[in-house]
Amino acid sequence: MKRTYEPPATPCDRLLKHPAVDDQVKEKLQLQRKQLDPVKLLHCIRQGQSALSALTSTDHITQGPGRESLEQFLTQLPRLWRDGEVRPTHRKKPAKTRHWRSRKDPYEGVWCEVVDWLQQEPDVTAKSLLERLQYEYPGRFADGQLRTLQRRVKEWRKIMAKELVYACME
Repeated sequence: MKRTYEPPATPCDRLLKHPAVDDQVKEKLQLQRKQLDPVKLLHCIRQGQSALSALTSTDHITQGPGRESLEQFLTQLPRLWRDGEVRPTHRKKPAKTRHWRSRKDPYEGVWCEVVDWLQQEPDVTAKSLLERLQYEYPGRFADGQLRTLQRRVKEWRKIMAKELVYACME
């Protein structure tokens, strides 16, 4: 018995791909998706969390929703970004990480092309990028190099996210 699964997708992506959904609804979803601002969404989540903690707290001095402006939140964001969140599910980083490569980078010659693809379509998965590279450069990239590409894409996204956060501060 062989099971095949759909590639991971957000609920919005699933709706957009579903044939039973009307084209007008799909257009409205795409417009709404383009208007979403991740920083404002994060701020709304923090306000909701603050409201919940204010309801459960006996201390009336606790900040509630609407008491902290977006500017105050954005000024704290670079510090919070570096510190990270403390949750029991978060793991500590290894004490020492190495910063050298043990093998030659297989994506060295095509990384600029991959970055262009990522800028055109930021939500693309590393697996689909590898498949595209395998199509464009037959025999050059093996399936076993997927994890290396995933690490490179993760690092690129981390850099782009930091630029987004710090761009809001200027």
